[in-house]
Amino acid sequence: MERNENHSLGSGEICCLHGEELKLLCLEDNEPVCSVCRDSQKYTNQTFRPISEAVPLYKEELNTAMKSLQEQLKQRENFKREFENIVQHIKSQTEHTENQIKQQFKKLHQFLRDEEAATIAELREEEEQKKQKMKEKLEEINRHISALSHTIKDLEETMKANDVCFLKKFPVTMERVQISQPEPQMPSGALIHVPHYLGNLQFRVWKKMLDFIQKTPVILDPNTAHPCLILSDDLTSVRYIWDKQLLPDNPERFDICGCVLGSEGFNSGTHCWDVEVKESVCWSLGVTTASNQRKGRDFFRNDVWCVQYDPYRLLGPGFLVKWELEFVRVDLDYDGGMVSFLDPVTNTHLRTFTATFTDTVFPFFCNLDELNYLRILPV
Repeated sequence: MERNENHSLGSGEICCLHGEELKLLCLEDNEPVCSVCRDSQKYTNQTFRPISEAVPLYKEELNTAMKSLQEQLKQRENFKREFENIVQHIKSQTEHTENQIKQQFKKLHQFLRDEEAATIAELREEEEQKKQKMKEKLEEINRHISALSHTIKDLEETMKANDVCFLKKFPVTMERVQISQPEPQMPSGALIHVPHYLGNLQFRVWKKMLDFIQKTPVILDPNTAHPCLILSDDLTSVRYIWDKQLLPDNPERFDICGCVLGSEGFNSGTHCWDVEVKESVCWSLGVTTASNQRKGRDFFRNDVWCVQYDPYRLLGPGFLVKWELEFVRVDLDYDGGMVSFLDPVTNTHLRTFTATFTDTVFPFFCNLDELNYLRILPV
């Protein structure tokens, strides 16, 4: 049939059975008919509406659906940018970690250079694996974006067609519109596991040489650190800065509370670590569960066992130490369900919490001092 772009009231097309202009839409069959078809036996008890009335309604419905697709496209593009940033951050982490590895290896003797090369090779392998995973995510996002773009382009062409062609394509077009795409998810564990390479590096390499170096019992995990926290290169100290760093908002990272977790959690046994706090004017430290929410402001309200020095009332709930300390010792007895805090200088007991632990617990540290670090002491 020929298109009639200038016909504004009717379809401009003729019924092949009766030679009458197609001006009506059968709502049950969703097909254009003429006035003679309407009165025929085939369409007995059917409902009709003038095409000139039906088309604007259907176009409005389709336009609403197209706006939804456009919003989905916008969201996919945002995810794409976020994933691209993660790839760049992985690269930056890898470069920084490699530099730290090299600096630490310079302190070792020549015969340990083979160990240095092996460690960097392992890091590179993880980098490639995690970059490949993110590239696969990006390829998936690109496919979704391409599909959505093609669908939107097809919808725009459909909207330009004459009324009958539009109506004929409408059901299939709506089916395409209503096909849902899974929402992209930020993957957990996407970043380089930096503590695996830097944490206790010298101790692991030199453990055959007894007492050559000391071991730090807890290593900080930079992938959990709030963007306003700066960690030392050996991942044993933390301080605060006012200007947020541009870091990925990965699921493991704190976004409101200025905290960082240890790199390893505990689900059995007894564990102890000492923290130097004497220079910090506002701090909190203790343990929390792996499942405790790291996003938002409620971290301190759930499954946190801690002591804190907080004269400015900047932190959440916790046992307040009312005098300045130099060091705090944390004793965790997971199986016995106890977390104790002591002043190791005077051997003064500060506080003991009792609980029934069922989830993995992680050491956590919060320091709101710009000038001074909280420092985990070596054994």
